[in-house]
Amino acid sequence: MSFNLGIDVGGTKVLLGVVDRDGLVKKEVRCDTPREGGDALIRVIADAAQALLKEFEIAGIGVCAPGFISSDRRTVIACPNVVGWNDLDLAKALGELIDRSIVVENDANAAAWGEKRFGAGIAYHSLVMMTIGTGLGGGFIDNNSLFRGAHGMGAEFGHIRAVPNGHLCGCGARGCFEQYASGSALLRHAREAINASPELARNLLARGNGTIEGLTGAHITAAAQEGDSVAIAAFATTGEWIGSAAANLVAALDPEAIVIGGGVVDAGEILLAPIRDSLRRHLPFSGKYPIPSVVAATLGNKAGLVGAADLAAR
Repeated sequence: MSFNLGIDVGGTKVLLGVVDRDGLVKKEVRCDTPREGGDALIRVIADAAQALLKEFEIAGIGVCAPGFISSDRRTVIACPNVVGWNDLDLAKALGELIDRSIVVENDANAAAWGEKRFGAGIAYHSLVMMTIGTGLGGGFIDNNSLFRGAHGMGAEFGHIRAVPNGHLCGCGARGCFEQYASGSALLRHAREAINASPELARNLLARGNGTIEGLTGAHITAAAQEGDSVAIAAFATTGEWIGSAAANLVAALDPEAIVIGGGVVDAGEILLAPIRDSLRRHLPFSGKYPIPSVVAATLGNKAGLVGAADLAAR
């Protein structure tokens, strides 16, 4: 039996997975991303891939990475979280080391495809995926096809402007939705709530090292699940922004469903409920516009590699 190999490249780690035709990961390997990035990272990926190629019969190899990917699915045009991966023909560089053809895809696109094929999006022909991580990633499936745009750079939902002259974004613009509707934004909203009500925040602060800087998203999620009012308020604010962003996407794309992925989705309805409420309130033509389903992603951190593996076969 032949399999596909999915490779999900991130700023701190690389996940490789041998994936069968049903989207099941038969073996997974994790490697650290070298700080120097560039050729060192390509070599790390090649070494891990070669080991798996010796163990399994691999039909196709798909790589996903955070950044802009060319429309021919070969070149990483810009990858801000990985050093030395700008204007990199990754299909050529990696393909030469392992003597195989490579398909390259944006990580959020790959995750959206993974959820569509094998996860929360199976029942839908059209869906938007919003990946809530350090930033806000996005993917769009229309009529069972992955949307990439004219230059391979479509569905960058996190960089739609939300607030004129708002918070400075890593992309260089100000006021992007990513700055208000992301895991990083959740931390900011929590810190603002703590500063506003320091007495109420004692329980939340105690989960870190007693300081605002010591808090993580996991701390906020755990506190919210136990009923902490400050943590719940931070999720409510984040959900309000995500719902507002989703309303814009629904008005433009009219999907059947919004799939919410990323680590913060572990909070479940604490996050999803305010997203649904905000989406409903911000949609145009109140009471008339069809409201898409808002569902949690189910593939977790495997969505990208599963999607990349499946896309390699297409």
